[in-house]
Amino acid sequence: MSPIVWKLVGPGAAVVAGAVANRLTKKIWVTATKSQPPANPEDPDVGWKEAVAWALASGAIIGVSRLLVERQAAVLYRKATGEQPPGLGSGQAA
Repeated sequence: MSPIVWKLVGPGAAVVAGAVANRLTKKIWVTATKSQPPANPEDPDVGWKEAVAWALASGAIIGVSRLLVERQAAVLYRKATGEQPPGLGSGQAA
């Protein structure tokens, strides 16, 4: 696998994870609130409580989903090549 493959796989995995997480977030919202999520939380007609709750829920679920998928893609890349994907450091904080 080349660095070019990683440049396609990494972002591609993130896009797929984001789409799946968005659907999951909506299902969780409907289950928890018994109502549809706000179509546009920026709309002034959407209450602050609902808009902020939606932003927190969707941001957290989408962020964690992307992290999980990108980490798994990096693990698979490392297994296939024996090297860390390009652009990923040693994981050590400076």
